[in-house]
Amino acid sequence: MARKYFGTDGIRGLTNIAPMTAAMAMKVGMAAGAHFRRGDHRHRVVIGKDTRLSGYMLESAMVAGFTSVGMDVTLVGPMPTPAVAMLTHSMRADMGVMISASHNPFADNGIKLFGPDGYKLSDVDEMAIEALIADDVPLAPAAQIGRARRVEDARGRYINSAKATFPSELTLDGLRIVVDCANGAAYNVAPSALWELGADVVAIGVEPNGKNINDGCGSTAPQLLRETVVASGAQIGIALDGDADRLIVVDEAGRVVDGDQLMATIAMGWARRGLLKNGNLVATVMSNLGLERYLAEHGLGLVRTKVGDRYVLEAMRTRGCNVGGEQSGHIILSDYATTGDGLVAALQILAEIVRAGRPASEVLHRFDPLPQVLKNVRFAGGKPLDDARVQAVIADAEAELNGKGRLVIRPSGTEPVIRVMAEGDDPAQVEAVVDRICDAVRAAV
Repeated sequence: MARKYFGTDGIRGLTNIAPMTAAMAMKVGMAAGAHFRRGDHRHRVVIGKDTRLSGYMLESAMVAGFTSVGMDVTLVGPMPTPAVAMLTHSMRADMGVMISASHNPFADNGIKLFGPDGYKLSDVDEMAIEALIADDVPLAPAAQIGRARRVEDARGRYINSAKATFPSELTLDGLRIVVDCANGAAYNVAPSALWELGADVVAIGVEPNGKNINDGCGSTAPQLLRETVVASGAQIGIALDGDADRLIVVDEAGRVVDGDQLMATIAMGWARRGLLKNGNLVATVMSNLGLERYLAEHGLGLVRTKVGDRYVLEAMRTRGCNVGGEQSGHIILSDYATTGDGLVAALQILAEIVRAGRPASEVLHRFDPLPQVLKNVRFAGGKPLDDARVQAVIADAEAELNGKGRLVIRPSGTEPVIRVMAEGDDPAQVEAVVDRICDAVRAAV
């Protein structure tokens, strides 16, 4: 059965338009609370959010939903998604909630749910919650309605947890770092953690006003970071997204380093020190073929998954791997976190630079990526990828690229779009292949 509300990363949409309304947020709170009420102890949920204006509304609605079914609520305010995951587990809560639309514009918002172990929910749990949303959830008797309270030391707990992942024998003394927090959830914790580890910190994107999250800043808009790194003479720039589970880096020359290069750097460093488990890195089908070839040259493997950090993590847990992520900068280091953590990943990158004693430009650019083209085709309905003409064009393209490149075609999990990606040694061939497939999809719809 297809899920109605949950996408690849929780529930997401334009605020005050279904499903991202206060009424739905309250229903999700009621349904999720009912689903996770197991046993006769006082049940508790941790709720965090990013800096969007709509976070106040959705937070209040979810508090009403959870307390109405007898769950106590612990509010931690604006905090990174990985912090909510960590706090859910460390505080022995029954579940956690992050109210955020990640890297999306401020008008969007979303709801991400975590189980008591700090991991995102399985498809089975999400389907069960969806069924409860559509049903009448039993409300708690008056004497058993939940309470809500705010925890004031949540930021300190997360900062200490993140700092503990940085090797104790190293220091960031003398390193000038520009950190762009996207006017989002990490606007306070990321600069503080870096400064406490000894860095000379230049912080940008740290003045949230409810509407400027991800607006011309952060991991999806690195131009401001590039300019600031060069102008300030910094050795490196770090860009997080709105909920700080994503990391993009800029080297001292202002060049952007994507998630594939960052994962390669961490995997190689950990492999040298005997820390990389199972000899594999886990990434999605969107990671560049250059990454796969680079790892193979050094005796390491690349395990590919569907797009979505939840699928990366699932493969990591199944195969016993401890490094994985996405080209977009979601990097999961399961020795330290149960989800992508931009700050923790950045600290591992900084550790590699400190150990090497060389500029970021030399340490982080591990391989030359193959030419990669990604184009989107919007459609109004139906299943264009099932069309026989489209399938024939795709088959021809795969035969043409065999041994010289890769083809990835998939429907978006968040919008009515077919994403067509190809990569290979010949950029002209890659461009032509993508155009032919896009034309066939347009003809089919």
